[in-house]
Amino acid sequence: MSDALAGLKPAHLWKHFSQLLKTPHGSGNERALGDYIISVAEALKLSWKRDKVGNVLVAKPATPGHERASGIILQGHMDMVNEKNSDVAHDFLKDPIIAEVKGEWVEAKGTTLGSDNGIGVSAGLAVMEDSTLVHGPLEFLFTVDEETGLTGANHLGKGFLKGRNLFNLDSEDEGTFTIGCSGGGDSVIWLPLQRKRRRFKDSCRLRLYGLRGGHSGLDINQGRGNAIRLLVRLLYEALDRFKFDLVCIEGGNKRNAIPREAWAQISIDGAAARKLQPFLKNAFDKVRNEHKAVEKEAQLAFEKTVDPKEAPLTAESQAALIRLLLTLPHGVISMHPEIAGLVETSSNLAVVRCEKAQAQVICSSRSSVASALSAVRQAIKALSELAGARIIQEGGYPGWEPNLQSALLKRLSGVYLNVFGKEPEVKAVHAGLECGIIGEKYPGMDMISFGPTIEHPHSPEERVHTGSVERFWTFLTASLRELS
Repeated sequence: MSDALAGLKPAHLWKHFSQLLKTPHGSGNERALGDYIISVAEALKLSWKRDKVGNVLVAKPATPGHERASGIILQGHMDMVNEKNSDVAHDFLKDPIIAEVKGEWVEAKGTTLGSDNGIGVSAGLAVMEDSTLVHGPLEFLFTVDEETGLTGANHLGKGFLKGRNLFNLDSEDEGTFTIGCSGGGDSVIWLPLQRKRRRFKDSCRLRLYGLRGGHSGLDINQGRGNAIRLLVRLLYEALDRFKFDLVCIEGGNKRNAIPREAWAQISIDGAAARKLQPFLKNAFDKVRNEHKAVEKEAQLAFEKTVDPKEAPLTAESQAALIRLLLTLPHGVISMHPEIAGLVETSSNLAVVRCEKAQAQVICSSRSSVASALSAVRQAIKALSELAGARIIQEGGYPGWEPNLQSALLKRLSGVYLNVFGKEPEVKAVHAGLECGIIGEKYPGMDMISFGPTIEHPHSPEERVHTGSVERFWTFLTASLRELS
């Protein structure tokens, strides 16, 4: 175990998490972590299998005398979101995550930590190797590519699992049981770009950075700024007063993360640039004031740069790109009419990339109501068509309808009350969980999601509370004993 995590409890859970920190496992790159899980299973002489997309399933026999108990599946996803601050040198394909303990929290230095869902995966591994636990037949399902496409869950074969009760270990508020989630779908937009000969001598870059970002579902109602939207807003305002040509706009990294940084390259006359700079500063100060309670670290940079490789956009392409980015839906669209504080429908303007002849824009939309999800995706399609863009909208993923009469919910609520002397909070979340897909593939599967307290997932501010990990483990093992 890394020295930073030494002494944390439960020791065997943190031992595995320390190994995860050393093993690159961003979305689409989970093979090495799957190999590690298999090596643990083989060392324990447990049976395992791996399907064609990389999902790993390990089986552990029941404690002697408990073979007739209902089978339980412990489930988590192997991949993590790879995000870092722009001033941090880190290669997610080979560099380990550097963790540190700050008071009661574990966090990473300038990158995402991977506690989402690394703690859940580590808990599964710890249960696999702990011979002191009492439990019925167990299966451990480790899925791939949850963060970018729910690929592992989507490709589960119908006969892959045997158990009928599932513990999803991918929630982020200790003491809370999640029993429902939103469905969602992405929109990938391709806008044709035309370019022209340069008419200005100088090149400048406008960069917006230092925003908090965060999870595009769980944090969408926190009032956090979208770097792409705010940058385009500044450009649109400046075009009314100054002459310049846009070369490109870039921003965002992951479709399920609120963009923290964005930048634009422009071609401009030097005299105009000197006037544009204070104008942008004044406009940005107003934007920052709007977000002062949330985005205290937001920064704007405007600097002269070397000439870009690409020529500027034509006036028509420039207008189409800026207008599209300024009007695509972003943020909360509606709140749930019956569950206080729950977002029902939202959309995230997630990524923009400019190539020579086209721009790619990605939006990620969510809703707990299928028709509402369809409506927001229709709006995105209509705006794309107005801009003359091509759009791809694949099927998306289903939601998980809450079942307050769940037998598993009632039993685990009783366990929580007995262990901690209080009732757990029961809620649904505005985020995609694999339970929706697993429930669709295995009708009648009784499911519940719980986990330790993790703050700011999908951003370099991500951190996990050490005391909550210990309580999470206590509850998990007590639940396995109760259901044995």
